[in-house]
Amino acid sequence: MRDETPEQPVPLRSGYTTGSCATATSLAAARLLLEGHVSDAAEIVLPKGQHVLMRLVHCRPWEDGAEAATLKDAGDDPDVTHGALVFARVRLLPEPGVRFRAGPGVGTVTRPGLTLPVGEPAINPVPRQMIAVHLHELALRLGYPGGFEVIVGVEGGEELALKTMNPRLGILGGLSILGTTGIVRPFSCSAYIASIHQGIDVARANGVGHLAACTGNASEDAMRQRYRLPDLALIEMGDFAGAVLKHLRKAPVNTLSLCGGFGKISKLAGGHLDLHSRHSSIDLGQLAHWAGSLGADPSLQARMCAANTSQQALAEARAAGLALGDAVCGHALRFARAIVPPQVRLEVFAIDRQGLIVGEALE
Repeated sequence: MRDETPEQPVPLRSGYTTGSCATATSLAAARLLLEGHVSDAAEIVLPKGQHVLMRLVHCRPWEDGAEAATLKDAGDDPDVTHGALVFARVRLLPEPGVRFRAGPGVGTVTRPGLTLPVGEPAINPVPRQMIAVHLHELALRLGYPGGFEVIVGVEGGEELALKTMNPRLGILGGLSILGTTGIVRPFSCSAYIASIHQGIDVARANGVGHLAACTGNASEDAMRQRYRLPDLALIEMGDFAGAVLKHLRKAPVNTLSLCGGFGKISKLAGGHLDLHSRHSSIDLGQLAHWAGSLGADPSLQARMCAANTSQQALAEARAAGLALGDAVCGHALRFARAIVPPQVRLEVFAIDRQGLIVGEALE
C-alpha cells in the first residue's frame, strides 16, 4: 500500500499499461513467427483508437516460438511496474483463437469475485481483447488459419506483486496485466478505481461484511488496531473515496469504515469525492467555521484560517478543548450517507500524522 499522498500539486506525465505492453510484445513475437521479421518496435491501436509505437528491448526466437519484451513506462504514476520488463512468448497453434497462459511474474486467480474465473491467468479482459484483436488482424492479413498461445510475463513480477493488492484479492504468483484504455493516467485513475472495485467485490464474494476503506498506510494501521480486520477487508482507496462510496450502491456490505488523514477527511466533509490536491483543497475557512459552531471565539477562528496546514488548525482547536475532529468526521459521514445505500452502516475516522485517531463519527 502506498503512503498518504502529498498536498502539493505537480505536473504529471501519462504512460502505458501493462496491457499495452503485453499487446505490443505479443504482436512483435507473432510477426517474428509468421513473417520472420525481427522488430525493434511495435505499433498497436489502443481501445479508443490511438495509435502507439512502443519500443522493444528484444525480439527473438524462444524454444518453439518467439519472445518479445518492452520496458513498462508508467509516466509519473506511482506504479510498482514502472520500468519493469514485460514480455510475451508466443507459440502457433493449429486451431484458431488465442489461448492465454501466465508466465513468470504474472499471477493466477485463486478467489471468486474477480472478472476472471478461478484458475485463470491474471490477464484482464481488455488486455486479452487487445491482444486477440491484434493477432487476429495479423493472421487475417497473412492468411494464417491457425491460432496462438500467448504467455505473458513480468520480470521480477512475483516480488513486485507483494507491493500491490493482488495477495489480498487472491491473485497469487505475480502481477495482473491491467488496463481499460491502454494508457496509465497519472495516479492510475482508471486502474486504481478498478482495483478498488475488485477489492470490494472479492471481499463480498468471500463473505466479508465489514470493510475499512483507507487512504494510506497509517490509516490502514489505525483500522487494523481498532477492529483486527483481515487483510481482505482493508480496501486501499487512496484519494478515490467516490470510487468506494458509489460502488457500494450496487455492491453493498454490512458496514463501511472510512479512515484517512484529517486533511483528507475534511475534504470529504466539504463534499469532495476525489481527495487529491489536483481536484480539491483543504478549506481552512470551513474548518474555522465548524470550530465556531463548537464555540471557538473569533481569535481562535482567525488563527485557524492563518494556519499552514489542516493539522495545525486541528491542533489549535484541540488546545481549546474543541472536538473538531469528531465534527469533521460527522460532516463527512453525512455527505457519504447521501451516496451510500441505507442498508450499509457507516463510520468515519480521521487520524493525525502519527496515525492516532483524532476524530470519529459512528452510526
